[in-house]
Amino acid sequence: MNTFCPKDMTTIHLTINNTPTTLTVPPMKRLLDVLREDLHLTGTKEGCGEGECGACAILFNGELANSCLIPALQANNATLTTIEGLALPGEAPLSSILYPQSPALHPIQQCFLEQGGAQCGICTPGMILATHHLLTQHPHPTDLQIHEGLAGNLCRCTGYMRIFESVKQAAAHQPPPTTLSS
Repeated sequence: MNTFCPKDMTTIHLTINNTPTTLTVPPMKRLLDVLREDLHLTGTKEGCGEGECGACAILFNGELANSCLIPALQANNATLTTIEGLALPGEAPLSSILYPQSPALHPIQQCFLEQGGAQCGICTPGMILATHHLLTQHPHPTDLQIHEGLAGNLCRCTGYMRIFESVKQAAAHQPPPTTLSS
């Protein structure tokens, strides 16, 4: 365990899952470790620790990012969304484990559950956040856009077909594209 002197600490201000937060942490501590150790948001997983697998993916100022590559200081004044932040407001996310139809599940999470897109759970939070980011950019993605949108996330269990089906189901639940009438 590393020991840090107070002079080796920095105060950062950020918004995590719509909650303004102030932390005093070592400036070069990985954001992944800040989330898991300091904030107890353990939904974000560590896979490779090198930014290659996407297990630690979060939304950083609205963009998909690997939290294992981000020093805490870089998150100062940032807005972050973790997998815990996708739960519907006012609902306890853990209730969905016991009651899969619980309204606490985000619709994308429900699709992953229904399609079997989650198995061991290591890649699942990153895959779901990558799907959320993809559907924000392309509400009705093509197969190629789905493959490209999930390209930074590795899964060792599913063979990806169930994950792709989960994304397709989530996209099918998106509102239809709006058209301008003349």
